[in-house]
Amino acid sequence: MCRVVDLRQAVLAKNDVAAQVLRTELTARGTTVVNLLSSPGSGKTALLERELLLARERGVAVAALTADLATENDAVRLARSGVPVKQVLTDGLCHLEAAMLGRHLDGWLPEDTRLLFVENVGNLVCPAGYDLGESLRVVLASVTEGEDKPLKYPTAFGLAQLVVVTKTDIARAVEFDEAAFRTNVEQVNPGVEVVLTSARAGEGLGVLLDRALAAGSGAGVHTPVMARQQDAHGHGHGHGGGHDHGGGHGHGGGHGHGHGHDHDHDHAHAHDGDHLHDEDHEHPHVHPVAQTR
Repeated sequence: MCRVVDLRQAVLAKNDVAAQVLRTELTARGTTVVNLLSSPGSGKTALLERELLLARERGVAVAALTADLATENDAVRLARSGVPVKQVLTDGLCHLEAAMLGRHLDGWLPEDTRLLFVENVGNLVCPAGYDLGESLRVVLASVTEGEDKPLKYPTAFGLAQLVVVTKTDIARAVEFDEAAFRTNVEQVNPGVEVVLTSARAGEGLGVLLDRALAAGSGAGVHTPVMARQQDAHGHGHGHGGGHDHGGGHGHGGGHGHGHGHDHDHDHAHAHDGDHLHDEDHEHPHVHPVAQTR
């Protein structure tokens, strides 16, 4: 049993090193990464689509990478915004890792990208432990999921730098208790901002974009207590302000436009929902998608 724990810690430590390298490289080229985590069906794709459209309207160079176990439905939806979009099919892998993300960005991400939104696999367990080199980690929960969600998934919510509540247009119908939800968030992550949104009604639209831009400009980003505790024990998730950003080289060149999206397959061996792996086999397939500009 101890050997399993030690191996997991080694994998996470290796990921943290890769994440810091990726963060440094992307920061040097002016790209801010936003890691979006949630359970399936939270509405993060709908909200992200609205935020991408708003970014285009504001003239912000933005791109999106979305990860799923199967289907490229989310990429098709996000591509309607007209920004560069890439679909990663994990084929059973329940989360993204920093090295994997770096490989998918290499040669694809346009050089002038100011914001990269990463829509992680729908899962609040596995992705929570993996730093992707992001400058802002956002956890989303819909009003239909229950006010105790933060208590059930303390690592995911405890490491968040921003918490977003979605589907507030139906909050009354499902009897969502906002005060109870905020209390539970505060219990696992004191001081983190909670934002209410509705992609359908437009409530809170633009707040996610604003916070992402602020994180990229060097504005103060919330540092979770849990992250500080992990740093003290030699393993942490130094998202955003927790790391010094030095020089480095960027990932790949691009052409500054996104008239399509592609998806790549990372094959790995999964065991009991979370797993360790040493090797990824990629099989890229490109499928152009018509986009409005």
